[in-house]
Amino acid sequence: MVTDVEHLDVLIIGAGLSGVGAAHHLQEAHPGRSYAILEMRSALGGTWDLFRYPGIRSDSDMHTLGYSFRPWISRKAIADGPSILEYVRDTAQEGGIVEHIRYRHRVTAADWSSDEARWTITAEHDGETVRFTAGFLYACTGYYSYETPYTPDFAGADRFRGRVVHPQFWSDDIDYAGKRVVVIGSGATAMTLVPAMTDKAEHVTMLQRSPTYVASLPAEDPIAIGLRRVLPDKVAYAITRWKNVAIQVGFYQISRRRPALVKKVLRTMLRWELGAGYDVDKHFTPSYNPWDERFCVVPDSDLFRALKKGTASVVTDRIATFTETGIELESGEHLDADVIVTATGLTLQMLGGADVRVDGEAVAAGERLAYRGMLLEGVPNMAFATGYANASFTLKVDLTSAYVCRLLAYMDAHGHAACVPVNDEAGMISDEPLIDLKSGYIERGRHLLPKQGVRAPWRVRQNYALDRLDMARMRMDDGVLRFSPAPVREPVPA
Repeated sequence: MVTDVEHLDVLIIGAGLSGVGAAHHLQEAHPGRSYAILEMRSALGGTWDLFRYPGIRSDSDMHTLGYSFRPWISRKAIADGPSILEYVRDTAQEGGIVEHIRYRHRVTAADWSSDEARWTITAEHDGETVRFTAGFLYACTGYYSYETPYTPDFAGADRFRGRVVHPQFWSDDIDYAGKRVVVIGSGATAMTLVPAMTDKAEHVTMLQRSPTYVASLPAEDPIAIGLRRVLPDKVAYAITRWKNVAIQVGFYQISRRRPALVKKVLRTMLRWELGAGYDVDKHFTPSYNPWDERFCVVPDSDLFRALKKGTASVVTDRIATFTETGIELESGEHLDADVIVTATGLTLQMLGGADVRVDGEAVAAGERLAYRGMLLEGVPNMAFATGYANASFTLKVDLTSAYVCRLLAYMDAHGHAACVPVNDEAGMISDEPLIDLKSGYIERGRHLLPKQGVRAPWRVRQNYALDRLDMARMRMDDGVLRFSPAPVREPVPA
């Protein structure tokens, strides 16, 4: 059954950190526009409501992961998941955004009509098909599937007599008190889980196929705390935000230009953290260069403290097979386990998995160039939110939302009903995906990601400061964005 069609000026998909931020920007810049947020789950918060595993936290500081318009005032800069969820909820509640959220609306299709200059969005809601039309579509869906995490096909997995769980599906009935736990993985999730589970578990082992770059950062930012003592929250937050942006950009640039130096510094820091007798080279020295894959941080050395205390350990080896009582490794070693946590990664998914069509032609995001990392080549009146590879997700999303608002204002001022980025240059497509990392989840799903071009405006520079400067001075009529007027409609007979 299909219900009546509701029309909106702007339709946002996703009520997570990005979607709530997008709604705030839209309300501030265009208070007269109608909009709604379609959220497939029954609660807002996105990632921060979905993940419930022990120790869930940010892997970026909240002065850059937080919104530009709402200061993060908690003491901890590397914050726990419940605190971040509360921050997103408070932003939505205080801004009146919650009134615009339509829960349990899974978007399945989006169809653009050039004749009508509007989108028709199809969604499933409580077993019924509902449709909306919108002048502009903004996908704040992130880039991974909430329902299908990545789990390798482990040999012998059905033989294991204990419990196997993926962190994405963590539930309250998982009991690991006094038990031996093996966490498979070496990314941010694994490094969060391991120290967090040691308070109850008999022992926690992080089993990794290969190491990841990791360093400790203080959970609290003393400069941010000091600034807040003498300055208004907004001023202190802005200064801290730019300070952290400068550190992120600087570390990324030196990692790319002087990888050997950065490797040496990181190795020295880890030897100081773990002691001269620890095999840093085997367990914490990757074969790739820093920032080829995403860098991991641990707050207040919690992982390293657990390793030194002996409540946790790291094993670098490959899995031969699961057994009835644990995991047999290719080296012949056996890891005894009562609980196995497969922190093995995400499954990439663009635009929330919706089928997108333009005038009846299917759109495959992985076959299109990304204009400024925000719009898709050949797709009118649609933006998507994604983050930087080397910095906090929200930095880029804030820029994208501000750009969408500016684009809508430009179209209003010039009487345009539609805009679409068009590439006229041969040889523009590069080999690099939009998220330029060599992490496993990126490599597995790179065919799904929009392409980068060899130069602007089809290339993402991974530099927030330069992108923000560009945003302030860029022209909308740059020759790449093509605009068209509202379609002429026949008068309705009297």
